[in-house]
Amino acid sequence: MTGTRIAALGHYQPAKVLTNHDLAGLVDTDDAWITSRVGIRTRHVAGPDEPVDELAAHAAGKALAAAGLAPDDVDVVLVATSTAIDRSPNTAARVAARLGMTSPATLDLNVVCAGFTHALATADHAVRAGGARRVLVIGADKMTDVTDWTDRTTCVLVGDGAGAAIVEAVEEGAEGAGGIGPVLWGSVPGMGHAVRIEGTPPRFAQEGQSVYRWATQQLPALARKACERSGVAPEELAGVVLHQANLRIIEPLAAKIGAVNAVVARDVVDSGNTSAASIPLALAKLVERGELPSGAPVLLFGFGGNLSYAGQVIRVP
Repeated sequence: MTGTRIAALGHYQPAKVLTNHDLAGLVDTDDAWITSRVGIRTRHVAGPDEPVDELAAHAAGKALAAAGLAPDDVDVVLVATSTAIDRSPNTAARVAARLGMTSPATLDLNVVCAGFTHALATADHAVRAGGARRVLVIGADKMTDVTDWTDRTTCVLVGDGAGAAIVEAVEEGAEGAGGIGPVLWGSVPGMGHAVRIEGTPPRFAQEGQSVYRWATQQLPALARKACERSGVAPEELAGVVLHQANLRIIEPLAAKIGAVNAVVARDVVDSGNTSAASIPLALAKLVERGELPSGAPVLLFGFGGNLSYAGQVIRVP
């Protein structure tokens, strides 16, 4: 039997930083208004010559280096994104070309803010089924490409970035097996209007209060169920990495989940909402800073557009 684990992580953000004070020069807002409502202080913004596949390739290269792998050691490139401008070649194919790969399978997956956790589950399933030995899983979004910079309710939220993970096969019973727990995933199709990227040109819009109510009322029970599927009690979690949408959603949820001993990712403060990038970006930073020890159980839970959600307990590489 084949198990899976995350072998390494990588992350990348553009150099340009946009502060709340900068935004006050664009729209009618200020630092106090933004921080009191969403907790964001800064966000990284990619330039017009930095497409989403470039952000993804930078994060992927760091993950490959951390794992000690060459690009052609990977069988599949799977990119979660909702902000690719072009339809073909897809983002994964362009990442593979940037990395100099010769023959990987390349797939894009669009589940917006829950994209990375969906992609991680898909990679886990592919490896367990024997379809791949190693999968490069990337969450990458350039939200500033789909932002209305005259709308103060949304332009203060977004940032750009990418995070990546190497998912690889490991024999059941071997060290590291079970590194990716069973996924809990689903959606609320009737709430598809709550988070949208639509129109020509496409623009990000959301019903913030609807998302807030759903997340605070429904997500804790779903997160506990994801822990149950992995056989990990919430109080045993070393970390909780939720989609980095709003600090007012993130902070109370760990307590509601029962993760009383967990480090809670708060990267939204520095990075804003980076959609599919937010979970791997926040996770990679926590690991890089040594805040999560190797082998420790961490709950990942993405939610947002569609309204879709997916969560699983992983072990820190």
